[in-house]
Amino acid sequence: MKRRELLSMLGLAMLGLPVLSQQALATASEDILAQPKPPVKKKQVARKPATKTKNKRATAKNRIKYKGREVVDFASPEKPGTIIISTRERALYQVMPDGRAMRYLVAVGKEGFSWSGTARVGMKRENPKWTPPPEMIARTPKYAKWRNGMPGGIPENPLGPRAMYLFNQKGDTGFRIHGTNAPSSIGTAASSGCIRMLNPEVVELFEVTPVGTKVIVQ
Repeated sequence: MKRRELLSMLGLAMLGLPVLSQQALATASEDILAQPKPPVKKKQVARKPATKTKNKRATAKNRIKYKGREVVDFASPEKPGTIIISTRERALYQVMPDGRAMRYLVAVGKEGFSWSGTARVGMKRENPKWTPPPEMIARTPKYAKWRNGMPGGIPENPLGPRAMYLFNQKGDTGFRIHGTNAPSSIGTAASSGCIRMLNPEVVELFEVTPVGTKVIVQ
C-alpha cells in the first residue's frame, strides 16, 4: 500500500474518533436521565406526648363562662330553700317561690368521682378544717402531712371560708358544699366529688341555708 493512501486512511480514522465519542457520550447521558430517581424519604417527626399545659388549655376551653349568680326561671316541686345541683350543667340552684331559683356556677366531681342522690345539710362550719381522706392521701402522698387536718382560715385550705356537710340516712357522706382556693376550677369537673363555689357566693349561701336543708344532686 502506498504511503499516501495509508496516511489518508489514518486521517479518516482519527476524524471518526471524536464523532464516535460524542455519540457514546450522548447515549450514556440519555441512559442516566432515563433511570428512575430513588424516592425521597420523608423526615419522621416524633410526636410529643400531651403535656400539662395542653391539659390546662383543654380544661379552660371546656370551662363554662360565668358572670355571677343570677335569678332564673326554675320550675320545681321542691319547697323554697331546697338546693338542687345539676352536675351536667355544673350549676347549683337554690329554689325560690313562684317558679324561680338563684343559680350559682360550681365545680363538680371529675370523672370517676361524680355522684348523685339526696342528702341534707347535717352540719355547717366557718373556716373549716380540712382533713384529706386516706384514699386521697394514697393518690397524692404530699397530703399526708395534713392527715390530722389543715387549719381553716388559711389560703391553702381547699374548703375555703365556709363548708356545709352533707349527710344521708347512713350519716356523713363525705361530700361538702364549700368554697375553694382554686376559683379557676369553677364551671369545670375538677373536684373529688364535693361541690365547690366561689368564696363570696358560698358565704352568701351559707348564711341563708339552715341545717336540715334538703340537697338533691343529679
